[in-house]
Amino acid sequence: MPALKVANLLTSLRGLLIFPMVASILSHSWVLALAVFGLAVSTDLLDGRVARWRHEASPLGGVFDHAVDALFVSTGLGALAFAGTIPWLLPPLIVVAFVQYLLDSSALAGHSLRTSFLGRNNGIGYYVLLGVPVLRDALDLSWPTSSGVLIFSWLLLISTMASISDRLMTFLLSRKARD
Repeated sequence: MPALKVANLLTSLRGLLIFPMVASILSHSWVLALAVFGLAVSTDLLDGRVARWRHEASPLGGVFDHAVDALFVSTGLGALAFAGTIPWLLPPLIVVAFVQYLLDSSALAGHSLRTSFLGRNNGIGYYVLLGVPVLRDALDLSWPTSSGVLIFSWLLLISTMASISDRLMTFLLSRKARD
């Protein structure tokens, strides 16, 4: 974990919520899942703001934040996939997209992460896809339907594949231009 900073503690808290999120989904403890999800989203909304406000923002902190986001949503969505709510292919694709994003940005060398429009919106979409069925089931709502959630998940899967393809094409074209 990056140096002990308030923002990194918030991110770490989100990381610690991964197991309770997965366990609550798998046990159909929807109210608990909703509480865990709400806390996780709160830490995600706060950690970057706190880092900038306290002048603690760093490329490594950004990597840590995004890595925890990717783990949180991919494992939570993995639990939903296990339950048959979404396609099983989406959670591993999220991990592939994150690793590609990390490598493409040269973040491991200390560079800032470079987001794309599609990648950023996919990241938001992953949280939405995780939260919608949890909220629906915690409040015992009939909407959105399971079909609606499934359609949204397939659209997000296609969008994730498009983002992966776009980054790959950009990488290959930039290598070709250098040669």
